Amino acid sequence: MAVAVVDVGSGKTLASHSNSVSINPEIAATYNTEVVRQKQKALTALALEEEQIDEILISLRHQLHLIKLMDAGHTFVYLVVKSSETSLAVAREVVRSQTLLLSEAR
Repeated sequence: MAVAVVDVGSGKTLASHSNSVSINPEIAATYNTEVVRQKQKALTALALEEEQIDEILISLRHQLHLIKLMDAGHTFVYLVVKSSETSLAVAREVVRSQTLLLSEAR
């Protein structure tokens, strides 16, 4: 339904696309940047400095929102899919393969 690549530091969307008029990935990315930042702060507060967030999953009634961090938590890929059309395993594989491509391109 939608995808975005986001810079955590600035909250800026580096690239985005949506097949749904109801989802603006740039607006969603702004709010999800705060989710990522708060979770990173929680890791620090819990003295889990050796840990790093790999992904964050938000399950809605009809959608899956997957946030996959990369570049040591400096950027993330945000993917929204319809849960009736795509399984979590497929969504994770799509994000994994695309983040590998992004990493290789850098």
